[in-house]
Amino acid sequence: MKRRRLELPGRAKPYVMAHRGSSAIAPENTLASFRRAIADGADILETDLHLTRDGTFVCIHDGTLDRTAGVPGVVAEMTLAELKQVPIPCGRLEPQFLAERVPTLAELAEILPAHVSIALELKTDRFLEPSVASELSRSLAQWGVADRTVVISFHLERVLAVKRADPDLPGGFITANRWAPNVPVELIGPYWPLLIANPFYTWWAHRRGMLVAPLDAASDRRLWLYRLLGCDAILTDDPAATRRLLGR
Repeated sequence: MKRRRLELPGRAKPYVMAHRGSSAIAPENTLASFRRAIADGADILETDLHLTRDGTFVCIHDGTLDRTAGVPGVVAEMTLAELKQVPIPCGRLEPQFLAERVPTLAELAEILPAHVSIALELKTDRFLEPSVASELSRSLAQWGVADRTVVISFHLERVLAVKRADPDLPGGFITANRWAPNVPVELIGPYWPLLIANPFYTWWAHRRGMLVAPLDAASDRRLWLYRLLGCDAILTDDPAATRRLLGR
């Protein structure tokens, strides 16, 4: 089995993590968005994970279709075939995006280059089920991406449940109120004001062997801070713009 990794050999820090792909350019969490992020030089693709009624892992942030498709529908109550009938424009009207659909995790894995990692945000308590956690682990291994995947969530128990099924799979915890990086995971995503409130946050996390990827919807404004603190990854909706600011 390939060694699991969070560190990306040959890639400069801070790593550029594409938030739902290049979501400033293309509809979020679509293959168009992921392909654009890869072309724009992202080191990590961040996406959100739900399950369809027939148990397929799909990349979509919300549990419903209201915001992204503008139609009613609950992802967990739909089969994959039903879900694939619905365009996901996310409010964008450009002709090249009108055919976009919710992609499966398998479809994302298929286009993922060997040098790019993925961060999977677990969006449902289905991941607390041992059978679902085991199926995710098995699928990642089957698709050949387990060695460059991290599972993350605002709900620590979801991450720990998946790690119980696969102890080698790196986990990450996203938090808006934990003042110290004292959780049993390999990556921490503190809401950025926590790094101001506790200037030693990143140092402490590194002492614990953890990587730090601040939760920040406007990270380009604070790149100077994240570089000063030694943060390991930057979340961005526009990887190309962030790379330019980083001088890459």
